[in-house]
Amino acid sequence: MIATPGDYAWFSYERFPELAEAYCFTYVRGLTPGQLVVRLGGRPEDFTPMTFDELVGTRYGNGYDTAFLGAATIGDWVFMVEPNGGLGADEEIITSLSAGTRLVSHFRDVEGVEYFYWSEDGEIRFCFVADEGYSEEVPEEVVGIMRRIDAGHGHLPPGDGPAFLLAEHLTGVTLTPELLEGSTYLCGVIPEPIIPEPR
Repeated sequence: MIATPGDYAWFSYERFPELAEAYCFTYVRGLTPGQLVVRLGGRPEDFTPMTFDELVGTRYGNGYDTAFLGAATIGDWVFMVEPNGGLGADEEIITSLSAGTRLVSHFRDVEGVEYFYWSEDGEIRFCFVADEGYSEEVPEEVVGIMRRIDAGHGHLPPGDGPAFLLAEHLTGVTLTPELLEGSTYLCGVIPEPIIPEPR
C-alpha cells in the first residue's frame, strides 16, 4: 500500500496541541540517543529517560530559552523530538550531525515557518524553506515522491503530511501516533550546542 500525505492527518493540533504547532523531528541513521547527545556537545549522564508526555510537559515547564530534546531509538535510527525547538533546522548542526551518515529533519515554528532537510555525510542534499521553495536541484532519489505529492495535492510545502511522507521515503521509518507516544526518550538540555570546526 502506497502512503499518502493524508496518512499523517493524525498529527494534528487536536491530538497533539502542545507539539503540532511548533516542533522539530530529526532522524539520524546509525546513532544511539547517547551518541546523538555527545555529537551535540551534551553529556548523556545528564539526560533522563522520559515518556512522550513527560518530554512535552518538561519542555513547556522549563521555558523556551534552552535546547531541550528527547531522543529515542527507532530501528536503525535515532529519532530526536524537539517541542518548540530547532536544532534540527540549523544547517551547521545538521551537517555536523550527518557526518558519516544520513540525517532527515522537518520543522515548523509558531509562525508557520517550515523547513525540511536531507543531509548526507555533512552535505545538504535537499531542502525546503517556506517562502523560498525547494533546493535548486532536486535529487533523483526524491523526484518520484515529490511528483506524487504534487500530483495528489497540488504544489504543497512539506508541512504536515508531505514532510512526514518525505521523511518516511528517505528513512524507511513510518512514524505512527503509537510510535511517537509509546517510545521512551532520553531527555535533557544541550546548553550550548557545539559545532565542530571543519577539518
